[in-house]
Amino acid sequence: MSNDRYNNERMTQESNPQQLLPNEDDFESLHRDDRGQEMSIEQRSVAGLSQGAIVRKRFFGHRGAVISLIVFALLVILAYSSVGTVIGGSGSYKIDPATGQLVIDGFRIPGWWNKDWWTRYDIVNGRQPTITLWPFSLGEHPFGQDDLGKDMFARVMRGTQQSLVVVFLAGILATVIGSVIGAVSGFYRGFIDSALMRFTDVIIIIPILVLGAVLAVTYGGNAVTIGVLLGALAWTGLARLVRAEFLALREREFVDAARVAGASDSRIIFKHILPNTVGVIVVNATLLMSAAILIEVSLSFLGFGIRPPDISLGQLINEYQGAFSTRPWLFWWPGVFIIIIALCINFVGDGLRDAFDPRQKRVPNFNGPWQEMRRWWAARGADRVGADVTAGQPDDPADGRR
Repeated sequence: MSNDRYNNERMTQESNPQQLLPNEDDFESLHRDDRGQEMSIEQRSVAGLSQGAIVRKRFFGHRGAVISLIVFALLVILAYSSVGTVIGGSGSYKIDPATGQLVIDGFRIPGWWNKDWWTRYDIVNGRQPTITLWPFSLGEHPFGQDDLGKDMFARVMRGTQQSLVVVFLAGILATVIGSVIGAVSGFYRGFIDSALMRFTDVIIIIPILVLGAVLAVTYGGNAVTIGVLLGALAWTGLARLVRAEFLALREREFVDAARVAGASDSRIIFKHILPNTVGVIVVNATLLMSAAILIEVSLSFLGFGIRPPDISLGQLINEYQGAFSTRPWLFWWPGVFIIIIALCINFVGDGLRDAFDPRQKRVPNFNGPWQEMRRWWAARGADRVGADVTAGQPDDPADGRR
């Protein structure tokens, strides 16, 4: 009788092909239990982990951010280990009494590269780059030489060092100033909020490039000065974001509990509310650092940033822009390092955003239309295979039919 029932159903489906198409009942019966599975996956992935462990897991799950962090770390190591660095001193040229050669004033930490960024060397290979990929070899001057015979590899590495100093100083200072002003403004509100926000508006309407150029010319053109000046001007956006977070968090129950327990305002701000805004602060700190290197490059390109005898990547582009058509390697190498630094910082910031904001977490969607269609079609295929196997069995003698 089972074969008769199957044959009747099959004949009915063949006479009415519409029954072969999926409908709501099929979807409802097959995968009713899949609803809410995204939340269960997210909960299972972070079950038993602390907040720090959750952030680390999400960050290291972001492939682009991890690769960018590794590339950025290797670039920093290369820049500071290759040509060394100079600590202290005036940064100007002086004559070394021991050797009689021109050196940079300050305590010099040597690197593994045997050339510096201020000495003129004999022309090799027509000033063209000597680096070869196969077989790999750096040669005498991997990035070539300029018109005076200075080694471009050493100059690019020194320019990268100076640009990194500006990036970190500007990022750290702007993060501290913006966080404190935004926290105080959002927590106290009233007159304090109005005064701080109006001061923020005044800083915002002043073009940072123009103000930075004026201050750099007035107070000096070294990396530390430029970094401090940019950090003192680039905090406005972060202050507004932190203020918005504080306005929302100050009304939460844990803040009321801290007040009832007798906690001071400073403890509530820095111990209870500010840690809950760390995601916004960290992500925007990376954006500030990325913007800082572009502003520093712009200032140096215009001649208002880091000035000789020290160098930066923007200064190198400004100095060799006329050689773009004849000796493009003088222009391209600093530009490539600027792009690498900016992209790495942006990708790291993107990974931190996904790590601190659970709403950015990407989990597999098992309930989409294509997934439903695929599962329904697989189930239909399994039914057909089972029906074919049943149809191939010997006829039931009690049927009386062949």
